[in-house]
Amino acid sequence: MTLDNEKTVAQLVTENIKTAHVFKKYGIDFCCGGGISVRKACEKKGVDFSLLKKELSEVDQETTGATNYDAWDLSFLTDHIINVHHTYVEESIPILLQYADKVARIHGRHHTEVVRINELITEAANELSTHLKKEEHVLFPYIKHLGLLEKDGKQADQPPFGKVKNPIMAMEDDHQHVGDIFKEIARLTNQYTPPEGACNTFRALYAKLDEFEQDLHHHIHLENNILFPKAQQLEAKHAHLSKQKKSM
Repeated sequence: MTLDNEKTVAQLVTENIKTAHVFKKYGIDFCCGGGISVRKACEKKGVDFSLLKKELSEVDQETTGATNYDAWDLSFLTDHIINVHHTYVEESIPILLQYADKVARIHGRHHTEVVRINELITEAANELSTHLKKEEHVLFPYIKHLGLLEKDGKQADQPPFGKVKNPIMAMEDDHQHVGDIFKEIARLTNQYTPPEGACNTFRALYAKLDEFEQDLHHHIHLENNILFPKAQQLEAKHAHLSKQKKSM
């Protein structure tokens, strides 16, 4: 992989999802904070740019149809996000809440951080519950509608929320909030490392949190860096064609 010094972290991950593993290794945010250059991200994290560049150059560039998300139809991508990532969140949240509550009750006296972790998980669960509904009932149907109109060569009517960027900005704010929550959880858990002698529930909580954060990063990346920019481009294209037709 040839690394352009001005390319952003998000652009590289969009081009090849496998680069996400390199960024994850060095603690570089590729979803909410992926809009900065790789060099700048290295400076912020104190990472040796030449070392990171070398590792990125060794990443296998081949992507299959199953992982080249940037080439997917927007309707297919939205369905994938709902069926894979939204379903994962909905199935995982009750498990996390049960684990966190039990660990906080039993171990909170000697490990006070788990009390705060329990509070943060509850906050994230509430945020995500509302967030997923907004996407599934408002934003995603409109994005799919835009895609269908493009195939049929028809013009789009203006939605009640004005421009698609309005709900997108709200969703990105939610992503940032939940991302910040998990950064704090990662810090409190020492990057999901259970204390020595931790019971199975304690260990299961940290393992599930680690898994959840990794899925969350991928989930947010697909939306912030691929789906949302393409939806705005598609809407702008419809608006341009509409103006051309009116001027004829």
